[in-house]
Amino acid sequence: MISKPLARLALVVASATFILPSAIALAATDPAAVVRNYVNIAHAKYDDALITAKALDKAIDLLIANPSEDTLKAARDTWIKARVPYQQTEAYRFGNPIVDDWEGKVNAWPLDEGLIDYVDKAYGTESDENEQYTLNVIANPKFTIGSKEIDATRITPELLSGTLQEAGETESNVATGYHAIEFLLWGQDLNGTGPGAGTRPATDYDTKNCTHGNCDRRAQYLKAASTLLVSDLDYMAKQWAPDGEAAKAVLADPKKGISTMLTGMGSLSYGELAGERMKLGLLLHDPEEEHDCFSDNTYNSHLNDAIGIDEVYTGRYTRLDGTKIEGASLSALVAEKDAAIDKELTGKLDKTLDAMHAMAKRGETVEKYDQMIGDGNKEGNAVVQAAIDGLVDQTKSIQRAVSALDLGEIELEGSDSLDKPDTVFK
Repeated sequence: MISKPLARLALVVASATFILPSAIALAATDPAAVVRNYVNIAHAKYDDALITAKALDKAIDLLIANPSEDTLKAARDTWIKARVPYQQTEAYRFGNPIVDDWEGKVNAWPLDEGLIDYVDKAYGTESDENEQYTLNVIANPKFTIGSKEIDATRITPELLSGTLQEAGETESNVATGYHAIEFLLWGQDLNGTGPGAGTRPATDYDTKNCTHGNCDRRAQYLKAASTLLVSDLDYMAKQWAPDGEAAKAVLADPKKGISTMLTGMGSLSYGELAGERMKLGLLLHDPEEEHDCFSDNTYNSHLNDAIGIDEVYTGRYTRLDGTKIEGASLSALVAEKDAAIDKELTGKLDKTLDAMHAMAKRGETVEKYDQMIGDGNKEGNAVVQAAIDGLVDQTKSIQRAVSALDLGEIELEGSDSLDKPDTVFK
């Protein structure tokens, strides 16, 4: 099911003035330093995402060379680890066009998996919205898209990114990124809102004992997607290096840079995470609206999004190797203007994180996210709703921080799921 396009929520904030005593003004937090720290953390996060993607690529090589339940499990475990630093980058997406224009290559969802590989008969054979709904590239070395004949005898990164990604201008034709790889490692989750994730067998890659056919081509696709993921993350890590285009764009004007930071926090909090990724699925009780739907890893992805939002505000990040990055922060900047608003926002960020950690703990000990949002599961629904409420509430304080900093007008992503919930059932 395709989510409705995000609505735009315009926020117009009133100007505010605050005159600091000269002694305090001398020690004031420098907005340029806040933005530099934001850039440094972005570079570190995308570099960590790249490191984990390279580890995933190696695990995939081992799976392809020696298909077994052990090598498949190792690749799956490495995929889950790779999601952690990437999800913590998502607050950089909104407000940074370089990131937003690129993001679909690595994290687009939901996807129509019939484009890629075999699917269960319950998936159906056609869709009014997608001509490539059951194209099954892995099983078909030649096919047409529109009026163009495609030679897919060899499945390459170029085929995935240049031909298949959003084929026919259809957003659900997701051929690249984390979720295409996830599908190829787990297969479809056919359990609805019941227990269990995807159960693809390792023999789907075993050319000597092949299940479901085309094991060599399935391996080609998986390797091509993994190669692309590494390449795409390498590109983005370079954009946030000191001489990178994303870094230069946000550093050029510190005041705009601060606005970008708050835009990213607010848009991810409200429209994207609380709305499109969480409230929509909860309203519909639909496991197809689950972000990491094949692996049942969604609660971890949502938690790491929330952690990333908090890190933008606090200006702190701990790298995979334990290195701590900390510097001038939005929190300090807001506190100098209005200590009460900083305390309010910090408290709400903490409350949201508590709700997200509670959801993740439930995901590890009681039931997975797709079960939590199931119809009639009052307790599970309430756990998810508490996290949504925290995200919505912290967005209100983000708006207050924008006002305190006298940043003028900014735009945050909205969501029909939050703003016009009745429309999602039409």
